[in-house]
Amino acid sequence: MKRITTMTLLMVSLFATAQQETIDQKVNTLLKKMTIEEKIGQLNQYTGDNSATGPITINPNKQAEIKGGLVGSMLNVIGTTYTRKYQELAMQSRLKIPMLFGQDVIHGYKTTFPIPLAEAASWDLQAIELAARVAATEASASGIHWTFAPMVDIGRDPRWGRVMEGAGEDTYLGSKIAYARVKGFQGSKLGDLNSVMACVKHFAAYGAATGGRDYNSVDMSERMLFETYLPPFKAALDAGAATFMNSFNDLNGIPATGNVYLQRDILKGKWNFQGFVVSDWGSIGEMVAHGYAKDNKQAALAAITAGSDMDMESNAYRYNLADLVKENKVSIDLIDDAVRRILRKKFELGLFDDPYRYSDAKRAEKALNDPENRVAAREMAKKSIVLLKNENETLPLSKNLKTIAFIGPMVKEYKANMGFWAVELPEVDYNKWIVSQWDGFQNKVGKNTKLLYAKGCEVEGDNKSGFAEAVAIAQQADVVVLSIGERHDMSGEAKSRSDLHLPGVQEDLVKAIAATGKPVVVLINAGRPLIFNWTADNVPAVVYTWWLGTEAGNAIADVLFGDYNPSGKLPMTFPREVGQVPIYYNHFSTGRPPADENAKGYVSSYIDLKNSPKFPFGYGLSYTKFNYSGLKLSSVKMKRDEAIKVSFQLSNVGKVAGEEVVQLYLKDKFGSVVRPVLELKDFQKVKLNVGESKTIEFTIDKEKLSFYNNKLEWGPEAGDFELMIGTSSADSKLKSDFELVD
Repeated sequence: MKRITTMTLLMVSLFATAQQETIDQKVNTLLKKMTIEEKIGQLNQYTGDNSATGPITINPNKQAEIKGGLVGSMLNVIGTTYTRKYQELAMQSRLKIPMLFGQDVIHGYKTTFPIPLAEAASWDLQAIELAARVAATEASASGIHWTFAPMVDIGRDPRWGRVMEGAGEDTYLGSKIAYARVKGFQGSKLGDLNSVMACVKHFAAYGAATGGRDYNSVDMSERMLFETYLPPFKAALDAGAATFMNSFNDLNGIPATGNVYLQRDILKGKWNFQGFVVSDWGSIGEMVAHGYAKDNKQAALAAITAGSDMDMESNAYRYNLADLVKENKVSIDLIDDAVRRILRKKFELGLFDDPYRYSDAKRAEKALNDPENRVAAREMAKKSIVLLKNENETLPLSKNLKTIAFIGPMVKEYKANMGFWAVELPEVDYNKWIVSQWDGFQNKVGKNTKLLYAKGCEVEGDNKSGFAEAVAIAQQADVVVLSIGERHDMSGEAKSRSDLHLPGVQEDLVKAIAATGKPVVVLINAGRPLIFNWTADNVPAVVYTWWLGTEAGNAIADVLFGDYNPSGKLPMTFPREVGQVPIYYNHFSTGRPPADENAKGYVSSYIDLKNSPKFPFGYGLSYTKFNYSGLKLSSVKMKRDEAIKVSFQLSNVGKVAGEEVVQLYLKDKFGSVVRPVLELKDFQKVKLNVGESKTIEFTIDKEKLSFYNNKLEWGPEAGDFELMIGTSSADSKLKSDFELVD
């Protein structure tokens, strides 16, 4: 039996190798037939005319260029009708090379899932992978070959609007989520009709933009780059990501788009990436504005030399590469390498066999209306909600309350629940497709419960004229639910904010409603950590709902009325004030660390604010209670080639079933370079019924103890470590010391 299995595996391996060789042979054969203009055309990407995610360049010759084989890819072409139409133009070219169609399918296609930062709050890797799988199924059925996701940038600064698009501040959690999302998008293999190519972005360090201001410069040490910002990209590559996108920022003075070290040395060299790299929108041409290139011609030279294979919307390659080759400034080998990478993916997708295989209207109709997609979206949305406060068991609410006042500017919104970076399909009536929060409550409460509504105020502005009506409505109710936050388009690309407080007079509305003496539940809709200190300190129940997508209203009602016990945990630290930003849990210690959060004087602290955050990384409450006990380590000494087994008992000692995200942190007490005060190194999401206990096990090996030293060497160092297991980065329930010995 073993011999048969081995032979079978060998045959499969040989077949896969032969198949790849066949694709490479086809690519080389085609490449020999191509003119220099046709080769450069494969590196050229244009946007469609109906939807744009950047500054459009007007090009009246676009269709003629497609027919001439001068366009290799398009983005923002939505639906089977339009993708087929443009592909038909490409099929009129001399060599009939099909185009790729890309789209920002960031958190769903027709079925919108929670924004990625909200999904990260679930800490549920299977659910996150499923969300990407559904998105890929819908998008691929609509003619899309390629999504510009996942964004895996580490985000430690909530002023940066694009934190909504990533997985938060932690490298370990971000790496796990990056891997899951790539697997979800790409499925079993490229070329399957329910698979889209993933595009890992933005390479690299974009999340560390100075001042949290989008597109801004980044300056950091190589050790910080390798230890904190690059691992999620490597995890995505390990998951098989087909493509990468470079970033808008300069890194240590070199724009990422023209950065040889990032793209040639690390990505295509050290990591042996075999896919292709696409620029971000216009980023090749933007090297002129950076002051790195004097014109588009020099920018094209820098980008192709650095390893940027495809030019999105800057026309720098289209109009300059041929001349650069003729002038012997660019080797034809660089052009051929880029073209090979792109053609290989087109062959892998099966586009040369059937250019229209993803543009099937019947398959699209079925995929876009599969009821199971909404089921998955509702599950993901429920898991993404974070319960921040719940005094006196204000939640869950009874479905038999006589009167509920539902107040706030978000209550009856529809499209806003989609959040930023949602695909908008022209044929969809979103007022019918999306479940508003008001609709969700109506679907949930009993017939004898009266729902009252008042808007109260707008998201922005200083108009308080609606307060009186809102207070009057609140006074009639048994409980008040307030839905407030930021507009859905206040977080996202080009949405940096210097002030993270609740906008407008919304917190004044909370104060006015709280003054009625009624029990108050506040829902905060946002794409990033916001500051709402008065609300957090004075309202009995606070729920962070982010932007939850198509099933937002149903998911929120599921949590508020107790049909789902909230299990979300924060993937980012929430500051007390903007002056603390950037703020993150795994910071280094200093030579003068404060003894506690109230310490002042000649220690590293503020004279007007506590060092501690308002809500720490990993924090989130439940309707039940969990007990941690019986910590055991297989050994308190460990050699480099050994591992320590860690186990303990987790018990549900509360009144309802629930899920707990158990978090394991390690602290390297001293090293050749300073180490963080603690680091997340593992986690498990565990579901327990009332009274149920389970033995939870972790393994600590040398990989979990490794870091980059001052010479950028990866590995562990002998010494003392502290292990902490708990419910957040600030709440360790179990602790133990152990030692790594040589």
